[in-house]
Amino acid sequence: MATSASKLVVFYDGSCSACIKDRRWYEKLAGKTGESVEWLDITGRDEELRRQGIDPDKALRELHVKDDQGRVHREMDAYILLMSRVPALKPLAWLIGLPVIRPTLAWLYHRWVAKRLSTSQ
Repeated sequence: MATSASKLVVFYDGSCSACIKDRRWYEKLAGKTGESVEWLDITGRDEELRRQGIDPDKALRELHVKDDQGRVHREMDAYILLMSRVPALKPLAWLIGLPVIRPTLAWLYHRWVAKRLSTSQ
C-alpha cells in the first residue's frame, strides 16, 4: 500500500512574478502530489525565517525547501527534492544532479537571481 508523500515547505518569493509562474507550473504538473507541498511566501517574514534557521537574504537568492524531518535544503538540492516528487519532473531532477550540469545550472541561477534582484530595487 502506497503512503502519502511527506510534507514539504517551499519558501518562495511571492513578489517575484517568475517565482509565482514557476510555482503554478509545478502545481499543474504535480497534480495530487502537489497537495503535499506547502508554499510559504517569504515576503516580510524575516523574523520567521530566522527562527527556522534561514537567512532572509539567502532565502531571496536561493530556493529553500524544508522536509518533514525539519531539514532545510537549499539551491539545487531544493530543486532536486521538489522535482523528484513529480513523475514528469523526475528525469529533470536527475539531470540537475549530474556533476557537470549541477554547477553550471547553479552559476546560471545565481546570475539570474542577481539580475532580478538588482532590477527590482
